[in-house]
Amino acid sequence: MTNRDLLHRHAATLEDTFDFLNTDELDGSGHPIERLPALADATRWLAEHGLLHAAEARRVAGLARDRSESSLAQIHATRAGMREIVEAFVAGRPAAADSLAAVNRVLRARSVPELVPGEGSIAIGHRHVGDPLDDALAGVAEPLVALVAAGDTNRLRICANDGCRWVFHDTSPTGRRRWCSMASCGNRAKAARHRARRRGPAPAGNAASDPVRSAG
Repeated sequence: MTNRDLLHRHAATLEDTFDFLNTDELDGSGHPIERLPALADATRWLAEHGLLHAAEARRVAGLARDRSESSLAQIHATRAGMREIVEAFVAGRPAAADSLAAVNRVLRARSVPELVPGEGSIAIGHRHVGDPLDDALAGVAEPLVALVAAGDTNRLRICANDGCRWVFHDTSPTGRRRWCSMASCGNRAKAARHRARRRGPAPAGNAASDPVRSAG
């Protein structure tokens, strides 16, 4: 895919969707890290993932302060709504109504595909029917919607390390993956269990739970 294709594709992959959700993350010890603290950071992320034209990203990032704050709040609310949907599927419970509403709001603003002249042929273009920011957020939400539509949500996962909690899609052959990465959280869990075994059993009445869950 060329840079020109990337900048104009206006479609996200499932990996893009999870990358977006994981911009609100924990540092491994449970401390929150916000990767999109300002509107400029958020619009840059959307542009780099081909969901917002660079010119639109600059325009949105330059909005007056009051509009800037509301736009950033919308981005964070959409992300939180998508995260809640994933957590609901993982936990086997209904998602919160306000989370569904936040995601549905941007989905209604999706661009409309249309035929445009191409180099000696015809290509697929798009026409915005709503706010470009809404359209970009709809693009990053659509892979999750497609997963729901396909009934393929049984492999949605949240890292079993409570200090991480990254969202991921379990593509392992057994479907029993519990860690976002064995190289990080999985190894930390192994190390924690090893330390616990070396310490031996805790005194009666003073048992301490392992801070990292055991692997499946």
